[in-house]
Amino acid sequence: MQALELVLNKEQEIKEELTKQDEICLYNSQKVMNAFLECKLSSSHFASTSGYGYDDIGRDTIEKIYAHIFKAEDALVRNQFISGSHALNVTLFGLLRPNDTLLSITGLPYDTLHEVIGIKENNSSLKSFGINYDQIDLINDDFDYAKIKEVLQTKKIKVIEIQRSKGYANRRSITISQLEKVIKFIKNIDKEVIIMIDNCYCEFVSPKEPIEVGADICVGSLIKNLGGGLAPNGAYVVGRKDLINLVAERLTLPGEGKEVGPSLGVNKQLLQGLYMAPSVVTSALKTATLASAVLDSLGYTVSPKYNEEKADIVLSIIFNDKDKLIKYVQGIQSASPVDAFALPLPWDMPGYDDQVIMAAGCFTQGSSIELSCDGPIRPPYIAYMQGSLTYEYGKLAIIKAVENILN
Repeated sequence: MQALELVLNKEQEIKEELTKQDEICLYNSQKVMNAFLECKLSSSHFASTSGYGYDDIGRDTIEKIYAHIFKAEDALVRNQFISGSHALNVTLFGLLRPNDTLLSITGLPYDTLHEVIGIKENNSSLKSFGINYDQIDLINDDFDYAKIKEVLQTKKIKVIEIQRSKGYANRRSITISQLEKVIKFIKNIDKEVIIMIDNCYCEFVSPKEPIEVGADICVGSLIKNLGGGLAPNGAYVVGRKDLINLVAERLTLPGEGKEVGPSLGVNKQLLQGLYMAPSVVTSALKTATLASAVLDSLGYTVSPKYNEEKADIVLSIIFNDKDKLIKYVQGIQSASPVDAFALPLPWDMPGYDDQVIMAAGCFTQGSSIELSCDGPIRPPYIAYMQGSLTYEYGKLAIIKAVENILN
């Protein structure tokens, strides 16, 4: 009963913040509706194609809708992408050539990109193809403008990568206002550099998206925000038409690019997931906001705090205690719709250097927009919580997880 009372009391205290998130949901819902109307979506676009996927009007319409929503010249939205990391991999290999340099200005990228880039040795990495890599760390959760200027004035950089979400780093995620400021700064120094945004976990959190504030290309997963919990897999890339063509020809093959790629019956799920996405993202945001207020009141360090500007759906909770981290993650699993009876334990997860504990009782494997909570088993023992298809289910999960650490 202690956890229930705590959660319900905190919910009353933060009502104003929850209302703000509902207002952003309305704005983004209007954005999606306008795109559906403008692109004249019809039931004929739900039809499936197989084989080469020539003349898939549903697939092509989905890509027009994505381009409209993001205010981009073109889009590539495909179930042939296995994950957001796969889409980032294809994008980097599409844009970069031997002797080019990739620069990350948000420090070390997410763990799954280490072997892609060659930070961790791999014979299939960008590094193995003679592509250089450099990085600039953030300073106090913001960009190091002096270092960025120095590097751009002394080296020829082909692509700048900005990872908005914190990943497994102990930092704040990058807000759209921070992004707009740094893009203007970069373009004033070098207009030719390609600015690529890893937008995973960030879509529909704010009224604006990266292309609207000057980014050249933007990448994200469909089993996160924009899939709305309905997309079975896939990812998207949006941006300049010439860059999208390069990425498409890397995903398929030169000369065919976007013209091939069968939808295999997923068009309806992708469209319905996108239609639901503003509401689902808001449920995830409200869940994270409530959890932030509750865990903060219990003395744990949370980021972002419940009333701070949100950049993504991820809440980090620093436990400074291995057992507390494990107990909280296990509590989230026990409130999941799938495999609630399973007890998550730390394990050696492909693509990660440390053992990871993960609660993910999801209908779609790896679907982070459904309620999930995970973290690497390393100090300071941070849990990264995200998602929830409805706010009500998220609230119930918070109660269970808090009970687990209090007991």
